[in-house]
Amino acid sequence: MVLAGGMGSRMGGVDKGLQLLAGQPLARHCVQRLQAQIGGAPGLISINANRNAEVYAAWDCPVWADDIEGFAGPLAGFQTALQHCAGASALTTASPGGYRYLLTVACDTPRFPLDLLARLGQSLEHEGADIAVAGAPEQSPGGAWSLRTQPVFCLLRTSLAGSLNAFLSAGGRKVDAWTAQHRTITVAFDQPQDDVLAFFNANTLDELGRLEASPAP
Repeated sequence: MVLAGGMGSRMGGVDKGLQLLAGQPLARHCVQRLQAQIGGAPGLISINANRNAEVYAAWDCPVWADDIEGFAGPLAGFQTALQHCAGASALTTASPGGYRYLLTVACDTPRFPLDLLARLGQSLEHEGADIAVAGAPEQSPGGAWSLRTQPVFCLLRTSLAGSLNAFLSAGGRKVDAWTAQHRTITVAFDQPQDDVLAFFNANTLDELGRLEASPAP
């Protein structure tokens, strides 16, 4: 699922997923990155959007709004996706048991790795984890490098739907607070071949301009 259901408050309230980068919407870039994943695209690519659904739907992806009103954050998008993964909407492409895994990506981060799904999936299975979260190197103002988790870039087991419903019903909203309740591993995307801007997110127009000025390798 491409998460494009936010308010875009740091961009002046615009729909971030529809802001243009290299002539096409940010969320469209994300859909194409998912389609081009090494090892094959996900079985179904969907978009979480709470406005402009007709625009997103023109890309031939199902568009699902949050069930929780008021722009409740990315976990509301997770919840919606998990409900559909479980087969609640009788998806024609779903197996009788629904989908076993959910991969989430953020619409404002259009350069995520083309091997995101493969590396998260391999680590999830190898470690027997419930959730695999991407981690990317980040430099502090003092120059030190550390690995920062990217909580909305994760692969998780759809059997966690009940846990997430309970967390949201209790008022929880933070992704890392929920993932901390489960066996979660961080997968480092810090190899020499990895794009240093792979997880750079365009929260503001200035940051979008930086992406525009730094074409993907």
